[in-house]
Amino acid sequence: MPLSKDPEGFERKVLHQFADFSEKRILEIGCGEGRLTWKYAGASALTVGIDPDHDALRVARADSPYDLQKHVHFAEASASHIPFANETFDTAILAWSL
Repeated sequence: MPLSKDPEGFERKVLHQFADFSEKRILEIGCGEGRLTWKYAGASALTVGIDPDHDALRVARADSPYDLQKHVHFAEASASHIPFANETFDTAILAWSL
């Protein structure tokens, strides 16, 4: 039996309980392969995921659903040096990154 992470969709439910992603500009710090990104990005106006792991970002880009490709972007960067001006985003999230 293949391993399935969160088959009940609890992460999606909890994320949307605590944060309003609707038409917001979201920065996800430590996005990795984008597993969490796809659970909220459809509601956002723009999502940018950053991660220092080049290979993980390659997987995230390859797994990007077609309908989200225009407003989800990934950048190789670390949390200690975020390459965006202040107030570029409405919300920043960091989950499962430490």
